[in-house]
Amino acid sequence: MMYYTNLFSPETYEAFERSGRSVSGFRKRQQSFAQRIKPGDKLICYMTKLSRWIGALEVQSECYIDESPLFYLEDDPFIVRFKVRVISWLPRDKTVPIHEETVWNSLSFTRGCEATSPAWTGKVRRSLNKLSDEDGAFLEQLLVSQQANGAVYPVNEEKFRSLVTQRIRRSDKVVAVMVPQDDETELAVQPEEKEISIRESSQMQSLLALCGEKMGFRIWIPRNDRSAVLQKWKPEDGSLIDALPLNYDEATLRTIEQIDVLWLKGRAIARAFEVEHTTAIYSGLLRMADLLALQPNMDIKLHIVAPDARREKVFTEIRRPVFSLLDRGPLSECCTFISYDSLQELSNLKHLEHLSDSVLEEYVEEPE
Repeated sequence: MMYYTNLFSPETYEAFERSGRSVSGFRKRQQSFAQRIKPGDKLICYMTKLSRWIGALEVQSECYIDESPLFYLEDDPFIVRFKVRVISWLPRDKTVPIHEETVWNSLSFTRGCEATSPAWTGKVRRSLNKLSDEDGAFLEQLLVSQQANGAVYPVNEEKFRSLVTQRIRRSDKVVAVMVPQDDETELAVQPEEKEISIRESSQMQSLLALCGEKMGFRIWIPRNDRSAVLQKWKPEDGSLIDALPLNYDEATLRTIEQIDVLWLKGRAIARAFEVEHTTAIYSGLLRMADLLALQPNMDIKLHIVAPDARREKVFTEIRRPVFSLLDRGPLSECCTFISYDSLQELSNLKHLEHLSDSVLEEYVEEPE
């Protein structure tokens, strides 16, 4: 028996409750991870955005594919499923904050970490991460005792509702959207912060270029960024291209040329990356949206690369109506998040030159 994470957003927390709580579901891209899970294994459930432990489930079946609506009335994305038994499932005001002192000091991946540090977030970045036996047993016992006679941790109802995405019917499908609340701290960036973030951005562009080069791609970096990137990345001959070999109209080409990093195979773009080093998160998403608006049939994988601390901000922004109601479909369906830490892990993989770019699927994240 092993323990694994099962991540919920406030929206999917409510959807699971409405579903009857006998089946847990995951997105199609997580199928390879789900196939490792066996009956008797346990899922420790965590709510993102509120950073709370919410329940424990025992797996009752092998994973299977079921596209019938369960968690949503239609367009249900959680089609990789397990039958489960509820060990503990907490009402909202009894869910346990991960930063609660006893919990924080007991878990191996938070103990000794600063709460503001991204170092501890690895285990709760995505569902189906394996937990140690010690951490899993501790959390299971905590959640069972919390349900029986636990403390109350009030949740601000207005804040909770603001974190729940809304589902809007388009002519072709239902999409999830979110209207973020304004945050004055997002509006002002001090000059020294901007300088630091630009240096970090160049470092991430360099790592992306290095990873792509090792996997056999040719690399595009915007001309204005090259001097900074080339201080850290020394490309092999022919790796860095001087002109995009693409046959698009001028507006499309000018948009593509500004994307932070492109991986190309032959005359085609395989993946596009925007490094969001500014606090507002908007520029990269807008560029991706512009590209899809100009070329709605373009089939490339898009990624936003940002610090761990910006994860939820990216997920919130990517579900704004302007990005969710594009004619070609929601941006969130083709644009995923990669944290700085995950990119660093990827760049440190041994034998990266023998891997295909599909390895990125183990490092990308998307809203739960």
